[in-house]
Amino acid sequence: MILKKTDRRIIRTRRMIMEAFTLLMEEKGFEAITVSDLTEKADINRGTFYQHYKDKYDLLEQGEEEIFEGLKKIVDTFWHNANYDDEEVMKVDDLLPLTIQLFEFIGENSKFIKILLGPKGNPAFQNKLKHVIKDNLLLRFSQFLKEDNVIVPPDYLLAYISSAHLGLIQHWLECGMDRSPEDVARILSQTAIFGPVKVSGIQNFQG
Repeated sequence: MILKKTDRRIIRTRRMIMEAFTLLMEEKGFEAITVSDLTEKADINRGTFYQHYKDKYDLLEQGEEEIFEGLKKIVDTFWHNANYDDEEVMKVDDLLPLTIQLFEFIGENSKFIKILLGPKGNPAFQNKLKHVIKDNLLLRFSQFLKEDNVIVPPDYLLAYISSAHLGLIQHWLECGMDRSPEDVARILSQTAIFGPVKVSGIQNFQG
């Protein structure tokens, strides 16, 4: 019982620090933040902060890693339960539950992710997130690619799709998540599967 109380206290303290960190990044940007700013905003002493983090860079790294690990866990769980083999046909709607879960997770962590992707966040986070999308999501589906059917180099295709995914995530956050995770997941799935030309409704277009 004591261990459980301690665990809850640790979780609560780390959450307070992360919330203070998010607010401060929004107010003044990462580079201008000091440990004193963090302890004052979170209403804790410096000793408590250093029990959890080495410095603000460690706090940033751990915060980002929690986002990446959360996304990876969702994808890993989906893939484990789906149990596809190389010959099985994947349907469009098969991916929708996964995409919804990913957007729900992003929505739950929207304040932190939005700031990290913005001008006051960490410029490296965008590339890190793009690689997480490519390595943990798109490369899983690359097993369904048939070389005879691919009309562009696969590495360029994955680069294009991962950038498009990231762009849609940023747009959703910048719009204040004006659409539900279900709606934006379907937008992403339909655009990825059918392509921007078809979903835009352009009729007079020839390849």
